[in-house]
Amino acid sequence: MMRLELVKRPQRSMLFSALSPFIAFVLTIIAGAIMFALLGVNPLTAFRIYFIEPISQVWQLHELAIKAAPLILIAVGLSVCYKANIWNIGAEGQFILGGIVGSIIPVLFPQFEGPLVLPLMLLLGMVGGAAYAAIPALLKTRFNTNEILTSLMLVYVAQLFLDWLVRGPWRDPQGHGFPQTIQFNDSAILPELLPESGRANWGFVFALIAAALIWILMSRMLKGFEVRVLGSSPRAGRFAGFGLSRMVFFAFLLSGALAGLAGISEVSGAIGQLQPVISPGYGFTAIIVAFLGRLNPLGIVAAGLVLALTYLGGEAVQSALGISDKVARVFQGMLLFFVLGCDTLIHYRIRLTGLSAPKLEAAPKLEEAR
Repeated sequence: MMRLELVKRPQRSMLFSALSPFIAFVLTIIAGAIMFALLGVNPLTAFRIYFIEPISQVWQLHELAIKAAPLILIAVGLSVCYKANIWNIGAEGQFILGGIVGSIIPVLFPQFEGPLVLPLMLLLGMVGGAAYAAIPALLKTRFNTNEILTSLMLVYVAQLFLDWLVRGPWRDPQGHGFPQTIQFNDSAILPELLPESGRANWGFVFALIAAALIWILMSRMLKGFEVRVLGSSPRAGRFAGFGLSRMVFFAFLLSGALAGLAGISEVSGAIGQLQPVISPGYGFTAIIVAFLGRLNPLGIVAAGLVLALTYLGGEAVQSALGISDKVARVFQGMLLFFVLGCDTLIHYRIRLTGLSAPKLEAAPKLEEAR
């Protein structure tokens, strides 16, 4: 019986490793052109609307920054997890919990105003995201549960908890029955960077600062070396005295805190109140951003801007061409598929096995006939 096997290459091409994200992007464009053609749309027109028009004016660049900020914040935290070979898939839930916990002050204590409100909200958002991420970390270190499953399932718990809050105890009594909290007061709103030209707020600055700090952590500090060693060879890490359980908690808490910061930044900046849905899937899209950026915080900044453009492009083709906004999700999925596919073929080669099996089975049958 013929089988396909992946055999690790003794040496990988450094050139193709560097070009892998660009190759994946080109393949995504080709697949996207085929998709638009099948939908009966001129691919050149669709790509112009999808990639060019959403960033043709200054205020649109502000919208790009708003979309990119949570993607970059979440992805740089996830990059630490993935470098350590720890698979946090629940950043979406940590994003939501950060938004909920950070909103405690403006929702429950609206009379509390002043310069301390916003810093406390941001701190609570980080604590909420980190605390929620600690659950799968504890389950993994204590009971050896699969962090992929536990972190993913907790996403749905967070979504349902948010929905219950805004429809129940936190619903605005003056909101005419709509499932939403009260509008945050001015002290609880994240300031805009350049109000005269667009809506981009300090969340984008937080994302750039986080990317720079994580880059320093991973490339210049002992903790970053510990992450890389445990991720590539846990046995070597144990010999070096690095604790795997401590690393699980460190990676989860760090990524959860950044996801929580992204959540409260989104709620206090772009939205201004809690609603049943505060994320279009940033936590899941950030996984694509992390891998497209090669798990490098500086590469993640560029990848975050590219993936943010897919959100804006999806909205643009929906309004201009009448195509479903789910096109953005299709582009994101294809991009992840091609990134992982290119990386797999760079690190492994495909080998066919089992071709000689029929000849080996024929010998015993000849002996029986004699």
